[in-house]
Amino acid sequence: MNDTWNQLVAVLPPIFTCLAVIGVMAAIAWKRSHGSAVTITVVGLNLALVSLLAVLAVTPIQVTPLFVVDDYAVFFWAVILVAALATCTFAGSYFEGLDDNREEFYILVASSVLGGMALVASHHFASLFIGLELLSVPLYGMIAYTYRERQSLEAGFKYMVLSGAASSFLLFGMALLYAASGHLDYEGLGAAVQLGASGHAWILMGMGMILVALTFKLSLVPFHVWTPDVYEGAPAPVSTFLATVSKTAVFALLMRFFFLAPVAQDPWLLTLVGVIAFLSMFAGNLLALRQTNIKRLLGYSSIAHIGYLLTAIVAGIPLSVEATGVYLATYVGTTLGAFGVVSLVSSPFAGRDAAHLDHYRGLYWKRPVLAVSMAIMMLSLAGIPLTMGFIGKFYILSVAVASGLWWLVAGIIIGSGIGLFYYLRVMALLFMERPADAREPAAAGFGQKAGTVVIWLLAAATIIVGIYPTWLIDMVGASSIAGIG
Repeated sequence: MNDTWNQLVAVLPPIFTCLAVIGVMAAIAWKRSHGSAVTITVVGLNLALVSLLAVLAVTPIQVTPLFVVDDYAVFFWAVILVAALATCTFAGSYFEGLDDNREEFYILVASSVLGGMALVASHHFASLFIGLELLSVPLYGMIAYTYRERQSLEAGFKYMVLSGAASSFLLFGMALLYAASGHLDYEGLGAAVQLGASGHAWILMGMGMILVALTFKLSLVPFHVWTPDVYEGAPAPVSTFLATVSKTAVFALLMRFFFLAPVAQDPWLLTLVGVIAFLSMFAGNLLALRQTNIKRLLGYSSIAHIGYLLTAIVAGIPLSVEATGVYLATYVGTTLGAFGVVSLVSSPFAGRDAAHLDHYRGLYWKRPVLAVSMAIMMLSLAGIPLTMGFIGKFYILSVAVASGLWWLVAGIIIGSGIGLFYYLRVMALLFMERPADAREPAAAGFGQKAGTVVIWLLAAATIIVGIYPTWLIDMVGASSIAGIG
């Protein structure tokens, strides 16, 4: 009975997230109200976030053979929930003027969050696939939610087709691994390989196909082409969600898999991952240089950042897990702030999103809080000292140096130098003279005020963590993966 109770406590966050989905559905059936849908979703996600304190008392625990809830999972659940809460806050303001059904959007958000949580706690290929699809399928609807806008509908269709292709690679890779080893759980797969399971070539081929699927979800080179188009076409809060929740969940899963399955430590495979990381750093930064659309710029920037992060997997040392946690936490916080400003400045139902760089020229003279916050986020993404982006980059560099991956160290330094140019260009535009025909930011209202408070908190956290990162490092350091200590 005690074990059953502990297992129930361990899954409280997903349960509260499910209740948020059911609550919004029931509210829609009773009476449509955008404010009620936002409130129910935010309350459910906040309860899930608070319940993590109870979960920590029972970790690590195997809930089923498919899922293990450990401190690592709890940490990334927290990151996902915070990102989802910020997304809902920005969406509350963004969709206020939408002349269509708005409430279903929050069902999609909470459902996708549930998939991300399942993915982070996954210890088996079956739960990996379930989590990945539950994360991805709601995104199709979220990206195309403003379907009357041609770009949004096109972006949703493009992501659906390419994501379906990636899922096919994933399933084929899983089938090859099962045929060669007879196992679908990560640790069982590794044990079978160490005992001399036949078909090592098939195992590597299966791993390669799984890597193709996950690199697509992470928009890494050469599977990155969809990223700028989808980021540009999707509503601004959805781009926020895609750049934070989706990438956090998939990368946390990738790190767990590489540490628990020794087959993933094959030198040939790690070299391939290193090449993908190196190319992503350069492609992301170089392609961002000529962008005049801030959503496309941030999309290309995210390719480079995940490329930096991939260095931790190539290094494969115990510090890699800590570096991944610190970098993802700082990247998510900064990206939420940057895309959050885009969401709050946009007034999409009086026209398209405020995504062109000219829309931000002289923003300081109209919305100083948002302009200063955006400047802080740009400095953090560039990795400037006294911001939390610097702490994340420092950790990744430390891991690369400790492992002797000098070519990746060079890639991170050169890529960061290139990125400095376009981040500072955006920052400079914010404080220039405002043109007479400049587009006006979205009208102020309760949603705008709530979103501005979130932006303020993210900007403050960016500076505080940059100056005093010890609390974040201690929190990440306690979040070990069950099975590796």
